[in-house]
Amino acid sequence: MQIQLDTLSPNQIYHLLTQTIIPRPIAWVLSENEDKSLNLAPFSFFNAMCSEPPLLALSIGRKDKETPKDTAQNILSGREFILHIASLESSEALNKTAATLEYQTSEIDYADIKLIDFPGATLPRVADCPVAFQCSLYEHHIVGPNKQIFIYAQAHSVHLKDDVVSEDGNRLTINASHINPLSRLGAAEYSSIGAPFKITRPK
Repeated sequence: MQIQLDTLSPNQIYHLLTQTIIPRPIAWVLSENEDKSLNLAPFSFFNAMCSEPPLLALSIGRKDKETPKDTAQNILSGREFILHIASLESSEALNKTAATLEYQTSEIDYADIKLIDFPGATLPRVADCPVAFQCSLYEHHIVGPNKQIFIYAQAHSVHLKDDVVSEDGNRLTINASHINPLSRLGAAEYSSIGAPFKITRPK
């Protein structure tokens, strides 16, 4: 089967992309609302984009063509935010934070999320996440007729759970199995990474 994408509606394209570009990492983003309450939401249009400067990219839709989602509104305000890599064990809590709530209604309370201080950051981090990046807005673009918001997040520091990382001289090695990251498939499906394996890159 071959499909011409210009024959599909944006909604059909969305479902096709999210069910074929798999698995996708999930950015679980904690941000601050105008009244200082906290917002926490997951996004799977997300990945690493650059190492100098260290940039992470995520794409966030809108509530409607004129109203950004709460996370985007908070990020575009210029306030700091914390981007987490959630583990499989956090799947139920993460899914709860995808609920549509009124602005300034905190997903932290709704999903009973435990937070902990993030030294050097103005915001806390999710206690159970093995990886958390302290981020600020680097740049953003508005894309397409639905005004999708494409955000470049500059990472300033990263928290790594102790058993996730080992040091060999100046080189850090990350144990993916200890992160046990949750990944996004299509529809209502999620996945774990399974058993990692290595293939040596050719010279």
